[in-house]
Amino acid sequence: MRDPLNSFIEAIPPSGIRKYFDMVAEMDDPDVLSLGVGEPDFDTPWHVRGVGINTLTEGKTFYTSNSGLMELRREISKYTRDKIGVEYDPATQVLITVGGSEAIDGCIRTMLDPGDEMIIPEPCFVSYKPCAILAGAVPVTIDLKAENEFRLTPDELEAAITPKTKLVLLTYPNNPTGAIMEKEDLEKIAKVIIDHDLFVLSDEIYSALSYTEKPFVSIASLPGMAERTIIVNGFSKAFAMTGWRLGYALGPSRVIKQMMKVHQFAIMCSPTISQYAAIEALRNGEDDVQYMKNEYNMRRKYLLKRFAEMGIPCFNAMGAFYLFPCIKKFGMSSDQFAERLLNEQKLAVVPGNAFGRSGEGFLRISYAYSLKSLEKSMDRLEKFISTL
Repeated sequence: MRDPLNSFIEAIPPSGIRKYFDMVAEMDDPDVLSLGVGEPDFDTPWHVRGVGINTLTEGKTFYTSNSGLMELRREISKYTRDKIGVEYDPATQVLITVGGSEAIDGCIRTMLDPGDEMIIPEPCFVSYKPCAILAGAVPVTIDLKAENEFRLTPDELEAAITPKTKLVLLTYPNNPTGAIMEKEDLEKIAKVIIDHDLFVLSDEIYSALSYTEKPFVSIASLPGMAERTIIVNGFSKAFAMTGWRLGYALGPSRVIKQMMKVHQFAIMCSPTISQYAAIEALRNGEDDVQYMKNEYNMRRKYLLKRFAEMGIPCFNAMGAFYLFPCIKKFGMSSDQFAERLLNEQKLAVVPGNAFGRSGEGFLRISYAYSLKSLEKSMDRLEKFISTL
């Protein structure tokens, strides 16, 4: 029998994150604590859920247009204008997708020809590199450095560019590090991108969760960059709507028009119920977002304090809901540390190397958990390192 499998998919390793989720599931122990899941522990706000319920009872369960409800696209356009100062035409520059993940995949498949190179700064979320490979493109990774707070520098970007480079990934605030890029950082990157005539995929799914006094800045808001940037965002993180599976892409109409074809043939349209709920979230959910953001910031400060007391180095990450403490001084790989911590103290974390080779020697700690759970978890971590 001939090989039934695509060679690209066979060559892609499974997610390093899932390994630890599976280990926890196999332990089947209610005493296990996990700081591994990147999912808000808050319920979707009641007023948003109520719209979803009403959508069902009113029978609004039919397909929408491929691009999504026009009413939702208008709200996204207004929201984006208010947040980052860039306005997108809801008719031609906004595409509603099944989560941000579909928007990422659709953007990469739409923009990259086989053999094109996509620059991916790491550590980063696990899906970008496989999506590039599945599109026949070549992922080119940049190993970001803790001493730079995992910010991409113009020199690092310049060194990675070749004649085949077409697309650059920016993902700030960052998963897994919690790193951010401020305006002055982005201006230097934008100059390199314009000089080399490149494009940007800017994953801004955590843009509402930035804890600096300065507002979040999108690279699309800088001169000459809106026409070179595809923004990916969604409702999962800021609005606690992970299971609603709703995201969106914003960008030049020429790109969005072709992304819509990928979406049209692979998906058709995003869930109708979720789209109506998202309209309510954008119109009346800002107080909910601010409440959750304040709670996350309190947890972030608590964890940083505990790490400092334990002597575990961790830079002052200012975004998303992750910290990236360094465990190199314990003389173990990230995998070894995480496995021993799980087996000996029943505490699950994700090893940093799941997010790229530059994540080796670090752990991803999610603080999308209650303060009580974080306190228990830090007590177990402290007990574990006391034995090393």
